[in-house]
Amino acid sequence: MKFTKQTLPLLIATVCLSGAVLTLVAEGKKKDAKPKPYTLTTCAVSDEKLGGMGETYTFTHGGREIKLCCKSCLKDFKKDTAKYVKKIEEAEKKSKK
Repeated sequence: MKFTKQTLPLLIATVCLSGAVLTLVAEGKKKDAKPKPYTLTTCAVSDEKLGGMGETYTFTHGGREIKLCCKSCLKDFKKDTAKYVKKIEEAEKKSKK
């Protein structure tokens, strides 16, 4: 096969675009995945019973569902996210035993 000045750039563009498409597909699959469910009955921040202060605030963080007793707890969660995620994980481990 004979490469010309026009064929090589076309081949390079095709390879680059196919890589970009594969990356987008992989990212789309990650977004579509269901988050790990929140199995606790209390707020990760305040330790209040969920639903006891009104409507529970639910959101997804790092591939897992987080439930807080109210939206105002979100500010504290964001200040020290690692602390509260660790707290949730430890509580989940204890509940499985």
